[in-house]
Amino acid sequence: MASSSSTILLAAAAMAALFAVGSCAALTFKAGPGCSDKKLVLIPSIAISEVEVKEKGADDFTELKESPAGTWTLDSKTPLKTPLSVRFAAKSGGYRVVDDAIPAGFKSGASYKTTLQL
Repeated sequence: MASSSSTILLAAAAMAALFAVGSCAALTFKAGPGCSDKKLVLIPSIAISEVEVKEKGADDFTELKESPAGTWTLDSKTPLKTPLSVRFAAKSGGYRVVDDAIPAGFKSGASYKTTLQL
């Protein structure tokens, strides 16, 4: 039979695991004001950095510019080819890629929820 201190430690570990899982949130991107077929403004729901997007059929990612307000902007000379994949550096460390995060026909004010938990 387990001792009471082992039982307490096991319960504490289980509670910590539940808290860690419960504190994760799905990353959502909101299309900010001014979005058009040639301009993308992203507002992430979680603090991220070094944001880049890859257009449909492209080989490389294109860097977005960060504003002091925490938005990320890409101004293109040609219409963006959607859906767009997003690559970014998480503040907690490491790079993540969300394929097809921004769909065709994205609109200012719309939110796009990913399955990525951070």
